[in-house]
Amino acid sequence: MNILIMGLGYVGVTTGLVFAELGWNVVGYDPNRERLDRLMEGSLPFHEPELADKLVQHGANGRIRFTDDLAAAIAECDTIFICVGTPALADGSADLQYIRQASEMIGRNMQQYKLIVIKSTVPVGTNEKVAEWVKQARKADIPFDVVSNPEFLREGSAWYDALHPDRIVIGSHHHQAANKVRHLYRGISCPLVVCSPRTAEMIKYASNAFLAAKISYMNELARLCDRVGVSINDIAAGMGFDVRIGQRFLQAGIGYGGSCFPKDVQALLHQAEQHGMKLSILEQVDRVNRTQVKYAIDMWEPVLSTFANKAVAILGLAFKKDTDDQRESPALKIIEELLNRGAYLRVHDPMARLQEGMWSARLAQFDALEDALRGADAAIIATDWPEYADADWGRLRDVMRAPVLFDGKNMLNGMHMQTLGFIYRGVGTNVKMDDLSTADGGSAERGQSMGERMSRKV
Repeated sequence: MNILIMGLGYVGVTTGLVFAELGWNVVGYDPNRERLDRLMEGSLPFHEPELADKLVQHGANGRIRFTDDLAAAIAECDTIFICVGTPALADGSADLQYIRQASEMIGRNMQQYKLIVIKSTVPVGTNEKVAEWVKQARKADIPFDVVSNPEFLREGSAWYDALHPDRIVIGSHHHQAANKVRHLYRGISCPLVVCSPRTAEMIKYASNAFLAAKISYMNELARLCDRVGVSINDIAAGMGFDVRIGQRFLQAGIGYGGSCFPKDVQALLHQAEQHGMKLSILEQVDRVNRTQVKYAIDMWEPVLSTFANKAVAILGLAFKKDTDDQRESPALKIIEELLNRGAYLRVHDPMARLQEGMWSARLAQFDALEDALRGADAAIIATDWPEYADADWGRLRDVMRAPVLFDGKNMLNGMHMQTLGFIYRGVGTNVKMDDLSTADGGSAERGQSMGERMSRKV
């Protein structure tokens, strides 16, 4: 069986390489000529661990190739995966223009039965729209099936997620079509959810919205922790032992970003509005996330008296570690807010680069962490890169003008940083070192949070 991947962004390339790994023959198409040329040359157009090596491997063994001849690709491939983007429109709804274009191109060029699989994240009811668009565009009464098969990949660990999924969701009204999609994933062992297309579409949105809700809940709770003098990290540690809650997505910080959570929350809110109702919990999830960066900066600014005319090192541009994706990154919101407050910013990220046009007299990027910190009045950790957790902060303190560290990801040990001579502030962790030592009957010099000690004792 030959598989065509339409849309070679993050989801499309990962999907294509996984099917190549599983032994299928894959053809990739994208209208973006620059992206297509890079993939033809064996070069990954974005950063994602392991994918670059897999691209070279399966390009060499012939399991995956790329083409600009869409008509020929549609003709030779039995199964077509639609992996194009669905960006948010101004009103929060998902823009389906690329889904429609792909559907119509399939309809115009298909000459025999096709299994069309929607991998893109789409609103409830899109499966039916795709079927109608294909039907309207086809030149003859050629049969086809449309199946919904949403992706659940995490940027930074897409390869592992694709080969070890928590579940595979297949939405189809036709048993035979669902079985064909199931067969494509032979060799992968995980729960299989076979349901209607609308159910599959809602599962995707509901999953991302729920994870976003966990993050915003902890971030709002962190604001209360700052008021009452307890650490959100310790609260998360205590909560996480409850199997009904789990330990993941309990890390408070400066908010979520990326290409999925912000967009999908907005799209689900828009769908509810279209049906005459509000999702009030999700509205608050979005509201907390939109204000979390400003909350953190407002909380940190008194340490410096003002950010105006201060040199601040921004550590991280990507919305999370192990990716260069800056879409909806909290780091960019921090940069915008601090520039508005008159700061001079010195940026570092091991992978992501400042976008064209952002450089100015007040904003520059440095390749070395030490250079970004040199002469800084403060540093803000905006991305949870391991490089920042493993850095020699005792040495780096000496290159800064003032040893002030604002940890937007709560990834460093506050007590340890204070023993190194830093003024340290996180988000929801602003408990005095003496209070922590007394409360737990221990010593701050141990460099452990209460949460870490709780975990060891249990």
